[in-house]
Amino acid sequence: MTPGDAVRAFLALEIPPAVRARIAQEQAQLKKEMPGARWTRPEGQHLTLKFLGEISPSALEGLVNDLGPRLNGLGSVSVSLGGSGFFPSKNRPRVAWVGGSIEGIEPVVVAVEEAGDNVGFAREKRRWSLHLTQARLRKPWPRVAVDHFLEWGETLRIESFVCDEVILFRSDLQPGGAVYTALERMPLR
Repeated sequence: MTPGDAVRAFLALEIPPAVRARIAQEQAQLKKEMPGARWTRPEGQHLTLKFLGEISPSALEGLVNDLGPRLNGLGSVSVSLGGSGFFPSKNRPRVAWVGGSIEGIEPVVVAVEEAGDNVGFAREKRRWSLHLTQARLRKPWPRVAVDHFLEWGETLRIESFVCDEVILFRSDLQPGGAVYTALERMPLR
């Protein structure tokens, strides 16, 4: 990384292209049936571990130097997507997401939080949970749409996949949506 202005960044697990394509297929039909929302693009699909916000290149370098060795040797994580929900809740839906389960994530999250703490990021108060954002609602959906999205999530079956690295992404906000660029790839094995 070169010195310069602060960058907007986050740490995440990458969704494989085939899985993103499958989610896009599922989304295509669902979008036709749902009220207005800003749907995530396939290339924007990832599992955020920690949002860093605006951060200086020197702090990013310190984070990578601390986090990389902590992650190396922890082992891959296995992800299964399915189920769905809303933030903050189904009664006040603002963000629609797909859930699932992830094996082996606990030591990864601990490493991310410890390394982040070492460079000045507050530790998360809430326990990390798998959620893959699908849509940001322009206004809360009616109950029938909420129920339809939840039913869709219950029938969603996507092949499990393995993540072998944590990626430090740069996020550049553009008129058509954020563009993500991988800055560093830190192996888990």
